[in-house]
Parts: sequence; C-alpha cells; structure tokens
Amino acid sequence: MRMHQAVVPVYMEDELKKSYLDYAMSVIVSRALPDVRDGLKPSQRRILVAMHDLGLEPGKPHRKCAKIAGDTSGNYHPHGEAVVYPTLVRMAQDFNMRYPLVDGQGNFG
Repeated sequence: MRMHQAVVPVYMEDELKKSYLDYAMSVIVSRALPDVRDGLKPSQRRILVAMHDLGLEPGKPHRKCAKIAGDTSGNYHPHGEAVVYPTLVRMAQDFNMRYPLVDGQGNFG
C-alpha cells in the first residue's frame, strides 16, 4: 500500500524566508545563547570537558593553548579549531567574562 503523495506548490520566496528563520532561531537557541543550567555556551562546555580529560586542574602546570584547542577540536568540536581558540582566550579574560574560567598564561589580550 502506497500512500498518495502530492506535490504541493509553494512560493519560493515564502519557503526560503520561513526556512531561514527556522534555521536562524535553531542556531540562536542551541549555540549562541548560554544554557540556563550552568551559563555556558556549548563551545565553552566542550573546552572545559577537554581540559578535564587532559587532567588540567588548579595547581597543575599550564599547557599550551594549541594542545587544548586541538584536543577540543579533535574530540568534541567537529567544525575545526578556528572557533575553539578565540573561545578559549575569551574564557581567560577577566574583562570579557564575569568569572574567568581559564587561567591564562602569557598573551591573552
């Protein structure tokens, strides 16, 4: 038994407008806004998980940003390292976040 499927004509402009707005809202809700539970964006949470996996805790020696960004990108962030590094830097800046989440060593802007 095949269901009867009909092609429904739609106006291209209306469909594109609706689809774009739906996608934009999806991105804003899932990526751009911090989560209510912990106040972190997904990229920040991925970095903290990668740092935990590397054993980076208070009182331990510092590691290079490239190591953290590479592990985060390789294990948790499929879109490349270009987004991870600036997020990591912002997490160390006291003028950028209410409570810095990372102890930056060296040139962190």
